[in-house]
Amino acid sequence: MDAVAIKRSLAGGRLRCTPQRYAVMAFLMEHGGHPTAAEIFEAVNRVDPRSSRATTYNNLRDLVKAGLVREVAVEGRAARFDAKGMRHHHFICDRCGNVEDMEWYDVPRPTSGSLGRRIVRECELIFRGLCTKCGPRHASR
Repeated sequence: MDAVAIKRSLAGGRLRCTPQRYAVMAFLMEHGGHPTAAEIFEAVNRVDPRSSRATTYNNLRDLVKAGLVREVAVEGRAARFDAKGMRHHHFICDRCGNVEDMEWYDVPRPTSGSLGRRIVRECELIFRGLCTKCGPRHASR
């Protein structure tokens, strides 16, 4: 990902491009997985040791709020973050906690009034079970 695209992404989210925010966004856009906040802090801190843990966590919060990054909640484990722009679902392994991207399937919106006065912004599926690494081990027992 080039610097112009990262700066354009931040501007599109109406966020100021600080060096620390740029470093967080650059890491997420280049990272293939779903890192935790601690992993993001460690990676950003290796590149720029001036970035504090609080600044990294605050930048993650701002990026999520701006809709540039998705926070994937993993029950009983640290949340993971994802900056992939394409729409997709997630599969979370019950055993190892690995988070994988899943192809996008259209999720039908609930019928009007079925959620009371709530307004649905988006629908996303999270599949849970055993990943391809943990599944065979479990079946062999």
